[in-house]
Amino acid sequence: MTPSVELDQARALDRQARAAMARRDAAAARQAIDLLTRRFPAFAPGWLTASIFALDLGQASQALAAADRGLALAPREAALLVQRVRALHAAGRAAEALDAAKLTETAVAGDARLLHELGNALSLMGAHALALVLMRRAAERLPDDPALNFNMAAVLRFLGQFAEAETLLDRTIAAAPRDWEAYGARSQLRTQTPERNHVLELNARLDPPPRAWAGEVQLRYALAKEYEDLGRAEDAFAQVSAGASLRRRNLRYDVADDVDTIARIMAVFDADWLARAGPGCASTQPIFVFGLPRSGTTLVERILSSHPDVTSLGELNDMPQVITSLGRAAAGGQAVSKQALVELTAATAPERIGGAYLGRLATAAQDLPRFIDKLPMNYLYAGLIAAALPGARLVQLTRHPMASGYAMYKTLFNQGYPFSYDLDDLGRYIAAYLRLSDHWRGLLGDRLITVSYETLVADQEGETRRLVDRAGLAWDPACLAPHRNPAPSSTQSAVQVRQPIYAHAAQQWRAHAGGLAPLAERLLAEGVDPALIA
Repeated sequence: MTPSVELDQARALDRQARAAMARRDAAAARQAIDLLTRRFPAFAPGWLTASIFALDLGQASQALAAADRGLALAPREAALLVQRVRALHAAGRAAEALDAAKLTETAVAGDARLLHELGNALSLMGAHALALVLMRRAAERLPDDPALNFNMAAVLRFLGQFAEAETLLDRTIAAAPRDWEAYGARSQLRTQTPERNHVLELNARLDPPPRAWAGEVQLRYALAKEYEDLGRAEDAFAQVSAGASLRRRNLRYDVADDVDTIARIMAVFDADWLARAGPGCASTQPIFVFGLPRSGTTLVERILSSHPDVTSLGELNDMPQVITSLGRAAAGGQAVSKQALVELTAATAPERIGGAYLGRLATAAQDLPRFIDKLPMNYLYAGLIAAALPGARLVQLTRHPMASGYAMYKTLFNQGYPFSYDLDDLGRYIAAYLRLSDHWRGLLGDRLITVSYETLVADQEGETRRLVDRAGLAWDPACLAPHRNPAPSSTQSAVQVRQPIYAHAAQQWRAHAGGLAPLAERLLAEGVDPALIA
């Protein structure tokens, strides 16, 4: 077989694999990729396709290995270099990924598509300023590309540049009117006014609704947000309810599984476990900030990271990834249920967990006196974190259950929190969360720094001073002006945290008390103190 014929066959198999990936046919894609890499191992583009496929399946180590195989054949291939950055990041090797991205910048300089892709990767790493630089370079060549404009708007939002972000989202929608996510992103950028809003446009897009259910959900949440800004509470709740119901019908989720897992955590991580847990790892660097989503975790993060000795590393997945990987390793590499993972983790020496966690962050945190890990769901692991990192500070946010429930219900999360789209699910989950919070307070005592969102917004200075002191920090007045904190924010609250602290959101749920009645009823049925719901 001549080299040209081999090359043609390799290219044909590569196209076949890419086509199968595009239509979400994983079996056909796997078959084509296996044949491609086995028959034509010297065909570098085949390893790129193999890496992309593995990463799509969440197989980061396989994706990295495939990218490295391709780069061994074509060391300067820009697309492979970018793919290696993405695989490194997915594998939890954040510092290496960032270093590789900076080295790759020159290789992609002439390719707008790869500049965009590398910019996206950098944004996922939290390097938003550098991501914006690359995206602007890409936009010089592709000024009307809707995907590029959408992603650049997201980065601008993280950096607090809301006016330009809105302009780019307007352009995205004009060029790609079925990019439904752009409508929701645009509505979140500012408070809508009677003079400047998109209510007519959004209603027109919903008459009739898009065929794609996810598009209808995006539009309804966007419209709900704009109605609420305009003081049309009844219309806002109707849209949230319709959007949430549609999303819930398309989720495969049973809240009982999460409730049972929380109950198992309380049973396993008790006083006896803590007494025999072992010494953990000595480090005073970490400050963990956690609580239900939309409970004020981002506000507290911004307050603390306004201090000159504190840097936020954002919503890190490192602790749950360490816990999961060590638990699965103890199970022989097999996937295990959530409840089984609780048992396996409890049997793991805390110093192993603390050491693995600090090891993953060694480069990113090496020069930082203190750093914040603000992953809301770390409340599941509070006892484990306390044992694994006895020098860490643990800050838990609390919020009125009805206010917390409504704040979650009206938020369309990009991923996670599947319990938030049904009021009965929400009530069951919040009640389980409250039981777990009581358990951690009883177990950890003063180790747990509890901050009430309502108290914080009502007495900003008093609560801020208490928080700073409990975190082991010297007082700094910058902590009273978190809205001036220039650090990027990539959370759902990225717009709100750029504003001075305000108290009106604490009581916002009361305008929807009638619609939220199923939530209140479920909380009462679950034994939540009626005084906490009033």
